[in-house]
Amino acid sequence: MRKITNINKDWVFEMNGEEKTVNLPHCFNASDGLTKNYKRTKCAYKKELPPMDNNVFLLIEGANSVCQVAVNSKIINIHKGGYSAFVSDLTEYIKNGCTLEIFVDNSDFEEVYPSTADFTFWGGIYRNVSLIQTNDCHFSFSDFSSNGIYATPKKFENEWLLDVNCVIDNFSDNKKLRCTLLDKDNNVFAHTVSDECNITLKCDNPILWNGRENPYLYTLQCEIIEDEKILDNVSLKVGFREFYIDSEKGFFLNGKHLKLRGVCRHQDRENIGNAITEKEHSEDINLICELGANSIRLAHYQQSSFFYDLCDEKGLLIWAEVPVISSFSELKQENAKQQLTELIKQNYNHPSIFCWGIENEITQNKKNAKSKALVPCMKELNSLVKTLDKTRYSTCAQLSILDQESQLNQITDILGYNHYFGWYDFGFGFLNKWLDDFHRDYPKTKLCLSEYGAEGLVNLHSEKPVQGDYSEEYQCVFHEEYIKAINKRDWLWGSFVWNMFDFGASNRHEGGVTGKNNKGLATYDRKTKKDSFYLYKAYWSDEPFSHICSERFKIRKSGKYDIKVYSNREKVTLEVNGNAFTQNGEKVFVFKDIEIKNGENILKANDGHSIVIIGADETDKTYSITSENSFVRNWERKSEEERKNYLSPESTIKELVNSYDAHIMVKGKLGKDKLNSKWLKLIYPMKISSALKISGILGMSKNYQELLKEYSYAIHK
Repeated sequence: MRKITNINKDWVFEMNGEEKTVNLPHCFNASDGLTKNYKRTKCAYKKELPPMDNNVFLLIEGANSVCQVAVNSKIINIHKGGYSAFVSDLTEYIKNGCTLEIFVDNSDFEEVYPSTADFTFWGGIYRNVSLIQTNDCHFSFSDFSSNGIYATPKKFENEWLLDVNCVIDNFSDNKKLRCTLLDKDNNVFAHTVSDECNITLKCDNPILWNGRENPYLYTLQCEIIEDEKILDNVSLKVGFREFYIDSEKGFFLNGKHLKLRGVCRHQDRENIGNAITEKEHSEDINLICELGANSIRLAHYQQSSFFYDLCDEKGLLIWAEVPVISSFSELKQENAKQQLTELIKQNYNHPSIFCWGIENEITQNKKNAKSKALVPCMKELNSLVKTLDKTRYSTCAQLSILDQESQLNQITDILGYNHYFGWYDFGFGFLNKWLDDFHRDYPKTKLCLSEYGAEGLVNLHSEKPVQGDYSEEYQCVFHEEYIKAINKRDWLWGSFVWNMFDFGASNRHEGGVTGKNNKGLATYDRKTKKDSFYLYKAYWSDEPFSHICSERFKIRKSGKYDIKVYSNREKVTLEVNGNAFTQNGEKVFVFKDIEIKNGENILKANDGHSIVIIGADETDKTYSITSENSFVRNWERKSEEERKNYLSPESTIKELVNSYDAHIMVKGKLGKDKLNSKWLKLIYPMKISSALKISGILGMSKNYQELLKEYSYAIHK
């Protein structure tokens, strides 16, 4: 029988010649990870291990990003990749005890993904570390540090089978593999003993794993036996389900249509970094379930095995992906294949996972995106997915400005686009046009919205929110428009809000906040659910509630205001200073011209939510930021020089045509010839706003007028 011993406690941590005692999980950037110059360096974790018999393996569940394992000063293993688990064999070193040293380096390595991304590359051993003792014959760790067991549910007509393929070390003729499938009440549902490593269990009428509705799980017990003695044993959860995506009708689970209502999730926490525990993972999953989501895109890397377990248990459908992100490099291709293989093999048995992501916005670095190796390398990753797992989809998430005709869109089974119309560029109304144009031109493509969002700071507020003001109110307006666009298109099989939670992004300084991406529906510390959280709860959750928006917009100039309430009820009553107002509606209820008098005003909704607004001579000025600090930095453009290419209605037609983003879109809509036409060059000096006003006089075509109108929503320079 195997024995697993957690060794998280009492490590000697050394950095820059200084030592201290720490417990794992540990992140050495917990205090500086939100600053531009956070520590990216090599550190060491040291521990004395006692003598141990049998075979002994060291399991490190996550260390970022290049890790060297040394025993008695001898390096025995090197792992490249900060998000997958890896196992080192200590057997020959630990018989008499040994000194274990783990060197971890979160520097930028030219052969390891990622190098560039919109999140902090936290350093340290930030997940659990264990010692696993086994007999000579055991389920192998040699297959990319998986547990050596791959269980595949298969349906043939009305019959279900469970293929169990095992990788076993030293499996000789006198040993057998025994597999037992137990239901939730620990009753034996299926049972087989075999002389081979690959067996099939016949499963009559299993209860299906049916997402949030009924995430039923069976327990698969795999044992290696010899003369009825158990040599090794591993238990895991399995679920029976089938799914498919239709380019016109969307996602189907067990034959029933299911619109995937998703959020994206980064794992880090304020003052903790990536060194989160089961407590934080559980808190995240509970908030996601409270929202009413049924799917999560786990961006942009392999996440904790415990979190995948929670997704299985809660019935959340998962998009899992590797950190092949932002900037392509052929030098990193072998590492990309390694990390993708680890992701799939280590998480193969989770019924929640329905697709494997091979890249995210890989064309963001425009120079590297021109590499002739890009398409072949992405095709190679896609082929690897299909080789390793024939039961799930391959997918990718493309940068908004990527040409729809790109070869990159023809590689994976399903496709996602990341759009921020209404935040970084253009107006959110452009989303409807983009989606309809894409589906018209590529009706067979199985498309989803893999990212969309806007920053919302809980300390910033506006009665009349506008694009780029970072207010909690504008974030709501943005999401109100997006969710309407998503819901009216059944062929759009799913969507994933960016992001469920604010997260660390050391390169950012926006809205007066340093080191964070604030597009979350909840704050970085998870203590505050933003108003936008309740918008999605109104659309997605069955739990009756009403929520009054702008609770933190507390001190306002006395006068009349429109008060917004999010609710999943058909009728909402808002009580203001004892006066009741009732409205019928759907999800978003706007009570117009509500009088806010001097002093304290108490507003109550019919589900008990109440807020206080203080009427004053003037609105508190701290609710808004200066124009100097309100600049919305487009993550697609990094340098000050590139920022000069931002457009506004006051930009000239020439600036419009010379803008990279505009060039791509105009070329796609009008064609190269019209883009270089003599007619267009005649009005190069004219401002976009002026051209719009006199477009009819100029005799502009409808296409030109339409595009100019969209560009007029672009972000200020």
